[in-house]
This record gives sequence, structure tokens and C-alpha cells, in this order.
Amino acid sequence: MILFYIVLATTAGGVLSVLIAASLTVAMLGRVVKSLVSLSAGVLLGTALLHVLPEAFEGHDPQALFATLLGGLLFFWLLEKAELYRHDHHHEGDGHDHHHHSDAERAGRGGLSVLVGDTVHNFCDGVIIATAFLVNPSLGWVTAMAILAHEIPQEAGDYIVLLNAGFSRAKALLYNALSGLAAVVGGVLGYYLVGPFEAALPYLLVVASSSFIYVAVADLLPQLQQRLSWRDTLVQVAWLGAGLGLVLLATSGLHGAH
Repeated sequence: MILFYIVLATTAGGVLSVLIAASLTVAMLGRVVKSLVSLSAGVLLGTALLHVLPEAFEGHDPQALFATLLGGLLFFWLLEKAELYRHDHHHEGDGHDHHHHSDAERAGRGGLSVLVGDTVHNFCDGVIIATAFLVNPSLGWVTAMAILAHEIPQEAGDYIVLLNAGFSRAKALLYNALSGLAAVVGGVLGYYLVGPFEAALPYLLVVASSSFIYVAVADLLPQLQQRLSWRDTLVQVAWLGAGLGLVLLATSGLHGAH
């Protein structure tokens, strides 16, 4: 049953994020991405700090787990430097200062690295979801929700980049969908490879948290540091608060499951 949940969560996450990206116009996607960046920052930080880390630290050596957290942050930083852990939401028309044809340049010369990076990222997300389900099904669903909240703006941003680079909607959709399938592969492999090593699960949860924290702190929060009008700032804070609120609601449900 756990394996079924893992496949369902990883498949639904990939399909839903791609379908949302495909169903909206480029102009609408630009507005949606800006709001969802704030939402996903709140969801990722809330899930890592209110859900996953408390579960991992329960009854385990804090010093070893904090060392694992540090190692995880450095690991994902190195992966990003190698362009194997992309989480970029920037594109033309997103309200940031990008020169004309920047999307075409990113999806042109760097198109392969964009797709490879997204595939590796999605594979890691699948392993993270599998680990969370193996610890607790409720934790698995909350973790999947956090990853979905982050995947929607990421996939939408990638979709915009590919469209602006001259890809047809069908081709851009196909590439994003194939990349999303890596999450299912990661989830299934994670179930079979991680499952027998129950003692390692707390450390893997900490690595998962380091992924969420790194994405939020290295990419999402810096995007929210731009100078805005008070009204736009309130909207930004409201979306971030909504993300934290979703996590708090899920937290109460998780405690109820215990």
C-alpha cells in the first residue's frame, strides 16, 4: 500500500504541475509564478522546520543529525554548481530585470543542462517522498504537498522559457512531463533501496529537509527581497503566510494521526 501511495503522490505531483502550466497563457503564468514563489517558500520552510525535522530528531542523536543537515546543505549547493539541481523560477516577464531573449539563451545553449538538472531534481524529490512515506504515511502526504507547491512554479517557469525559446506548446509540455516522470522513478527506487535500512530514515529525512531549506533560502527568499509597493509587499507576505498556514493545518492532522 505504501508503494501505491508513493507512485500516486509522485505521479500526481508531476502531472498536476505540468497540466497547470499547460492550461494557462504565458501572461497568466507570469503572474501565477510570482505568487506561487511566495507560497512555496512558506510551504517548504514550514514543512522542513515544523514537520520533517521534528520527526527526524525524535529520539535520535541531535549532533549527528545537525551534521547531516550541514552536509545536506553543502551537497545541494554543490549539485547546483554542477547545474544538476536546478530550481530556477526566473524568466522574461516575471517582473524581474531580464534582458530580451534571455529565455531563448537559457533554453538554447543550456537547454540540455536545464532538462538534465530538472530530471535530477525530480528524481531527488521522488526519493524524498518515498522516505517520508516509509516513516509515516501522513508525513509522506505533507512532504508531497510541499514538493508540489514548489514544482508548480518551477515547471511553469520552465514551460515559459521553452515557449519563449521557440518550442511548440506540445513539445514544451512533453519535455516537462518526461522530466517529471523522474520523480516516479526516484520514488519507486527509494522505496526498495531505502526501505530495508530503517535506521537510516531519520538521516534521510534531514537530507530532505536540507533540500527544502536550501531551495527556499538560496532561490525563493532572495526573489522576495526586491523593492515593492506596500500593496505588493502585503500580497507577497499573505501568500507566504498562506503557505505556512497550509503546513500548520497539515501539522495538526499529522499530530491527530499519531
